[in-house]
Amino acid sequence: MQEDQNSGEPISQVTLPVAAHRVAVLIPCYNEEVTIGSVVREMRAALPEAAIYVYDNNSSDQTITCARAAGAITRREKLQGKGHVIRRMFADIEADFYVLIDGDGTYEAAAAPAMVRLAYENAHDTVMGVRVHEQAAAYRAGHVLGNKVLTGLVVSLFGRGQSDMLSGYRVFSRRFVKSFPALSSGFETETEFTVHALQLNMSMGEVSTRYVERPEGSFSKLNTYRDGFKILGTIINLLKQERPFLFFGFIGGCLAVLGGLIGLRSILDFIETHTVPHLPSAVLATGLEILAALSLVCGVILNSVALGRQEIKRLAYLGLQAPPRIDV
Repeated sequence: MQEDQNSGEPISQVTLPVAAHRVAVLIPCYNEEVTIGSVVREMRAALPEAAIYVYDNNSSDQTITCARAAGAITRREKLQGKGHVIRRMFADIEADFYVLIDGDGTYEAAAAPAMVRLAYENAHDTVMGVRVHEQAAAYRAGHVLGNKVLTGLVVSLFGRGQSDMLSGYRVFSRRFVKSFPALSSGFETETEFTVHALQLNMSMGEVSTRYVERPEGSFSKLNTYRDGFKILGTIINLLKQERPFLFFGFIGGCLAVLGGLIGLRSILDFIETHTVPHLPSAVLATGLEILAALSLVCGVILNSVALGRQEIKRLAYLGLQAPPRIDV
């Protein structure tokens, strides 16, 4: 996996040399009438050649009306949840590069040209907007801690990762979008983005972007604890699917150690007296060791299955057109 950082060139001075390539801006929205108009206008100013799509997710306010008035192409997704919206967007829209940004007005639209240019010049399949905040209210301490913990967990489990795994500001190539399985329904989809790129060893880059507080009247839909546990569950589920030997091997190891500790007394008694006076403990220890062996066997078998699935995904990914790039 290749990772590049923005060269440090001021974002305001960045020009986008990809006018000949199709760029689509994807904005999933739920009750964002306060901010969506300004987000669409700012993205239009940053990427004047791009097609801007706003997908409304059952908003009860005037989100879709405001988006349409600002010049966006508006569509609706009835299944509730960001993951469902992402799945629909990725299925419907054709482009060479896709810019995904939230409609809450917290991300720096002016960074989009730098992100697309980095993807273009380096043939990256994904470029992440790494959030840099100056206001404490913009990025709450609980969210910062949760992001660091979950990002660190992905790095430890999958061997590598990105600086801001839960960022909602990203650029994707067409072959990332069209090979992405999109299984999640909610905010866990950002975790899926990262693991999908890591498992297929995609080329990845990062650009630092400003992250600001929501304007007055706009409210976050992210629940720190509820969505945090959902993301954690997604990481565990992806670990089970993508690295089953590690997952079941860990469970088997824990069962083996527990069985050994419980059965140690029975073993010592048998060595000393040639009897097993604590039969229930011996039976429990034996059962735990059998479960440990079964878990290990499951890990071995499912690891072969996961390898086959990964090969199929890799071939599907390679069957799609590579991102356009500059030859050097």
